[in-house]
Amino acid sequence: MGKGCERRLRPVLMTVPITVFSLIPLLFAQGPGSEIQKPLAVVVAGGLVTSTLLTLLVIPALYGWFETKRL
Repeated sequence: MGKGCERRLRPVLMTVPITVFSLIPLLFAQGPGSEIQKPLAVVVAGGLVTSTLLTLLVIPALYGWFETKRL
């Protein structure tokens, strides 16, 4: 399991910030269609941040917790 974590850490930490930073112009859009773009950008950016935190912190902690319970 350790090798999988090491292989996935860098791609996740490279992809998520770039995607969130690319949504910043949509968050500050003022033109036509911005009433749809802003909420969509907020939801996508929030989902990316939340899923990244869950993937990198919460799920490995749960695996460790359940593994010690089983032994």
